[in-house]
Amino acid sequence: MSFRRLSALAAVCLAFVGAPALAASPTVPPRDTMAQRMQACVVCHGEEGRATNDGYFPRIAGKPAGYLYNQLLNFRDGRRISPTMTTLVEHLSDTYLREIADYFAALELPYPPPRPTDAPAALLARGAALVVHGDARRELPACSECHGSRMTGVMPAVPGLLGLPQDYLAAQLGAWRSGARRAHAPDCMGAIAQRLDAADVVAVTTWLAAQALPVDPMPAPAPSTLPPDCGSGFE
Repeated sequence: MSFRRLSALAAVCLAFVGAPALAASPTVPPRDTMAQRMQACVVCHGEEGRATNDGYFPRIAGKPAGYLYNQLLNFRDGRRISPTMTTLVEHLSDTYLREIADYFAALELPYPPPRPTDAPAALLARGAALVVHGDARRELPACSECHGSRMTGVMPAVPGLLGLPQDYLAAQLGAWRSGARRAHAPDCMGAIAQRLDAADVVAVTTWLAAQALPVDPMPAPAPSTLPPDCGSGFE
């Protein structure tokens, strides 16, 4: 990597952790806002963290703050594996990670329309059945039981699954199945993913990626009681 590229990357990382920028002149104060600091995030996650449905990186704008905070902790503490994410957060405090999560959670931005799909009707029907009803015979709960009836997430810490790229959804289910992605015990997503076969993963992710977001895509309010035995989204 050239010295010029190393210098550019260093500048982005310094902004992310809040190091003061050099003023262009004695009369111009340095920029030090959360939006400026988060430029390291938008390199991958898109402008303002809104991403697109045409790639691998997930949208983070508007996700529940508790979910974003938990994932930042997971990257920092090794429960999720990403060399890039770990490099960015490994030296950050819990307090600053919470500030980052709160910043992106507060961004209410429109979602792009879903990409057209030519998937077979039977595959889409299977995906819809698993998402909405689950499969009691195999002890598979419906995705909507935790992620909300509209699949837009539930406060304070359960993410929505609509508006995410199929490649990303499939990769995360694969990571849960293989143990590459983990959560605080009890790891309910890890247990659920183990009961999915490859055809289930294709069906579920194909159906989810084909769904349009509701007019109000914000996470549902926190329920009076949370699902038991699940440490991945509720702590």
